[in-house]
Amino acid sequence: MGVLSALSEVVIVNLEPGMADELERIELTCFPMANPDDLLSKEDILAYADVFPEGYFVAIADGRPVGMGAGIYLDFDFQHPQHTIAGITGAHQCGNHDPDGEWYYGTDMTVLPQYRGRGIGGMLYDRRKALVIRDGKRGIIAGGSLPGYYHHKATMPIDKYVDKVVAGELHDPTLSFQMSHGFEVRGLLENYLEDEADDGWAALIVWENRSGHA
Repeated sequence: MGVLSALSEVVIVNLEPGMADELERIELTCFPMANPDDLLSKEDILAYADVFPEGYFVAIADGRPVGMGAGIYLDFDFQHPQHTIAGITGAHQCGNHDPDGEWYYGTDMTVLPQYRGRGIGGMLYDRRKALVIRDGKRGIIAGGSLPGYYHHKATMPIDKYVDKVVAGELHDPTLSFQMSHGFEVRGLLENYLEDEADDGWAALIVWENRSGHA
């Protein structure tokens, strides 16, 4: 059928083990400047399939995975927010999953470049939010990558860049999209994930469940 031609052709499903190889390839394609050791590998994805497949959503189009949104439940200390992706998520980026945790922590949100701009990321976020509401969690937390910083890091510090993105003066492909889906920036995370695009920085982003939580 070729490249996606209509949103009706996209289906969001939960992770199944047989998707692991293709999802690993998506990771490597979408984060070309990141250290592969910090990305989800086939082994990590298979571990997710055992630990919390309900929190790992996969976008299917043209008969294959084209995007994904993964996450686990955990508690979060906003008084001490600094963390790395590996440190907070544990083994295979899902080892610290706690079914009783208050927050859904988003570990990955990825859509293949040729399928972007068609609403798939929004569909994945909607499924995450629906899960959070269903399970009565406080909301969603994530460390958002800042790929647009690559074009500005020679001329401005990261905090100024993020301030300009939040103010709408600059556009970041990831952070601007996240803010358009109701996320707020609550700080910056240093050495979050080794990535030349943003020098390891990430934005601490939060979406709160306003419908009530347990």
